[in-house]
Amino acid sequence: MVLHRGIVNMTDDSYVKLQIIVFALVSASFTNIYITQPVLPVLQNEFSADMVRVSLSVSAVILGIALSNLPFGFLADRLPIHPIILIGGVFVAIGGLICVVTTDLWVLIGARFLQGIFIPSLTTCLAAYLAKTLPLERLNVVMGSYVSATVLGGLGGRLLGGWIHPPLHWRYAFVSASVLILAATIVAFFGLPRTPVDTSRQRDSIGFSELIKRWELLRIYFCATGSFAVFSSVFNYLPFRLTGPPFNLSTELTTLLYLVYIVGIFMGPVAGEISNRLGAGNTLLGSVGVLAASLALILLPSIIMIIIGLLGICAGFFSIHASAVGALNRKLTSGQGRANALYVLFYYMGGWFGITLSGFVYKHGGWNAMVCACAILLIMPVITGIGERRVIRTTTC
Repeated sequence: MVLHRGIVNMTDDSYVKLQIIVFALVSASFTNIYITQPVLPVLQNEFSADMVRVSLSVSAVILGIALSNLPFGFLADRLPIHPIILIGGVFVAIGGLICVVTTDLWVLIGARFLQGIFIPSLTTCLAAYLAKTLPLERLNVVMGSYVSATVLGGLGGRLLGGWIHPPLHWRYAFVSASVLILAATIVAFFGLPRTPVDTSRQRDSIGFSELIKRWELLRIYFCATGSFAVFSSVFNYLPFRLTGPPFNLSTELTTLLYLVYIVGIFMGPVAGEISNRLGAGNTLLGSVGVLAASLALILLPSIIMIIIGLLGICAGFFSIHASAVGALNRKLTSGQGRANALYVLFYYMGGWFGITLSGFVYKHGGWNAMVCACAILLIMPVITGIGERRVIRTTTC
């Protein structure tokens, strides 16, 4: 077998170092995305705005990520990753520091959008770099670590905003996140192995239109859309649910419930191993079943049932996500940057769509109506799971 990937002679110690760098950069990047989520009720009071408008401080980041993924995916297939990471890290930090000093909600939202624009330079480009340079037998494990890093970053950002720093001093959380992203950027710039840009592969790279026309890829993209729309909606409006009756929890206690995210740190690599054994289709369908049952639990007016439900939502969602990312990259021989950019585009458009739509549903119909609307969106990963099972049956017949 001829290996076409760039990093083929690395020692085990080098792979461990690579995983640490990837974990640090991705987790620091995701720390910046969800800082305001647990303090949305605090922002609502401070800026005298409704829940839909303050939720833009989260969805604006997600929209920025979605819009810039294709351009950065294009660049990832043509340029070395190191200068892209350096520029992106600096601009994400600048956006965070603007959030620290502003007293205008729309300026805050604009700065959050700026952060979203440059986060793919740290995440999507890194995923493309790994897909192009790692041997196939290493890719699933490293991508599982990548997914786990997104979990830790998402959890860390929420804890920074609503627990580590007092909720009323949420601006300090942006200072901490800006320092973290700058440190991780510098480590990645100097620590990631430098590989030559393969120009012959760039000329043969698959275009965006060709990728979209492949149904086996398109259904994976829609799987990302539907699953993240559900996940982002539940966790974005969770503070409004728990700080109101019948629970009336404080912001600090509500934020601690985001510790259920720890499940996702383990589910990334585990889902990769399960997919290797049972196939992506079976893993996806089983994960959807867990997610659907967990949505039913969070409808109950019991804090214990809600905690169990949130644990199940994390386990189901991150298993779906890790399985889908692995299935996507196993189908590719070129154009990894564009393919991963499209995945993240659909993924974050799902998050933006989910948060926006769910905000209006919650505002007019309440928590139960929002959860039921989320359940309908699970049809997307179900279709993907069925499709992946058929692929396995076809190839084994």
